[in-house]
Amino acid sequence: MKLRIISALLAAVCFGALLAGDRSAATEESSLAHLAPQGALVYLEAKDLSSLLAQWNGSHEKTEWLRSDNYAVFSKSRLFLRLKDAGDQFATAAGIPPDMKFVAQVAGSESAVAIYDIGKLEFLYITRFGAGRAEPASLAESRSKFESRSAAGKPFYVRKDPESGREVAFATSGEYLLLATREDLLAHSLELLAGAKAPAIDNELWWTDSLAAAGRPGDLRLVLNLEKIVPSPYFRTYWIQRNITDTSAYRAAVSDMFLSPAEYREERVLLKKQEGDATPSSGSRAVADLARLVPADAGAYQIAARPSADASLTLLETKLLAPHAGPGIASQLAPLVQLSSGETGGSGDLETRIDQAPLEARPQASPAESLKAALAQNPVEASINVQSTELDADQVFVRIHTAVVLAGTSNWDESAVRSALADFVRPALTTSGLGATWQNKSGHFELDGLWTLCAGVSGKYLFVSDDPRLLEALSSAAKSSNSTAPAVFIAGFNHAAERERFVRLANVLDGRTAGSAPAAGQMPEFFSGNVAGLSGVLAKLTSEKIVVRDARSKVLQTVVYEWEK
Repeated sequence: MKLRIISALLAAVCFGALLAGDRSAATEESSLAHLAPQGALVYLEAKDLSSLLAQWNGSHEKTEWLRSDNYAVFSKSRLFLRLKDAGDQFATAAGIPPDMKFVAQVAGSESAVAIYDIGKLEFLYITRFGAGRAEPASLAESRSKFESRSAAGKPFYVRKDPESGREVAFATSGEYLLLATREDLLAHSLELLAGAKAPAIDNELWWTDSLAAAGRPGDLRLVLNLEKIVPSPYFRTYWIQRNITDTSAYRAAVSDMFLSPAEYREERVLLKKQEGDATPSSGSRAVADLARLVPADAGAYQIAARPSADASLTLLETKLLAPHAGPGIASQLAPLVQLSSGETGGSGDLETRIDQAPLEARPQASPAESLKAALAQNPVEASINVQSTELDADQVFVRIHTAVVLAGTSNWDESAVRSALADFVRPALTTSGLGATWQNKSGHFELDGLWTLCAGVSGKYLFVSDDPRLLEALSSAAKSSNSTAPAVFIAGFNHAAERERFVRLANVLDGRTAGSAPAAGQMPEFFSGNVAGLSGVLAKLTSEKIVVRDARSKVLQTVVYEWEK
């Protein structure tokens, strides 16, 4: 399959980091940033791009990705088509097809891509070849089609497509190959390579601050000038996370990926625009404290610091107390009109008083008020949400079990909390109170109806779950010691344990036969197609964990991907 030059140089590096196989440790080498002119928005550097590409091209993950529903959808997306257009323009300007063969030819060991304009996809690519390696054949063969230029006494070659205005320039200098979509970028890079005192990105403030806050470079390093990237309309259009408001709080970021056979570890540093308090809050200590409660076989979990009373109420409501609550699906049909035969009233209306205002029913208190009041009286320092799935005894249905633990600032009033929980669920369960009475079980209380809801209090910990076994596991873990450092957020996902059960559940919900492909021209179902397909591509990924810590001027994030050995 042919890949366009922009997507190949960027996606191959990123996918190589996330999906490649074993990778031996690379030797420390100096950064290529001193050869990139200032003004870059994004800088991506690999210690050994050639090795990453070789591993990606020969990997099981690439084969599965190219035949997955995700790739089928992505290949029709607006982003993909824009990259395709840019690749076509590059091919026209350079006279070289930007396929994977070409990318492999221009991939050396230490390599870097600096992007200067997201909309126009203007970039500079620098790679270091080993001693004695010849110039790529495709460039050598097409050199006669380019115009010759010179910078710092070094020749380079430029070709421009008059229709699109796209430029392509390349040069070889010693062990370096340089490729750019702007003549001035390549010329300035050659001057920097020759030792000129021209401005480079490694002396810009966003760059120096980012690297000063980061640790040692990983096998892959990504540095972002967020103050320039976030306002870009292209970023706002194509940034799939859609968290522009959160991202705008940072001015720069650096991410280092460390690769090993069994684990990929990503260390991120986000520099704040406004400094905060460097002292670990009680919430971050509470998050670390709750981390010891996570069962070893948990499917997924999230631990957050200092949720508001509304956020805690929403967590309990959506995960346990009323998971189906929410606005109904908007009807796609016009409302029906009931036409009468012209009557304006009936005999029953003779008893209706018209000389007095009708009685107004007294508004009833919301069932959530008492629970919200209990949460407001004991502010929550941290919350944890744990979920796991299991097949039922008949091996047909997948059941989802959930538990929520709230760590308050003081001890919970168990009687008041249980009363508030019962008040919340009672209107949806019964009109007479049946099934909404608490029964004392071993170590916790449980409603006596057909619907399972368990609750228990241990000092400042409030446990609520729909599975007694999960609640008991969390309660028992509360007695263990804590060895986790303070953090504002911790989350994990057990992909190996949950993958097959998720696919089974998604197929049932979407009415899809396992392994079947969507009909020609039909978009795949999101859960049983796109998400399940991505899960299949990453079948060797066993788990993922993220830890977020907040410092005075920066946010530190550590993401660990564990792979099947």
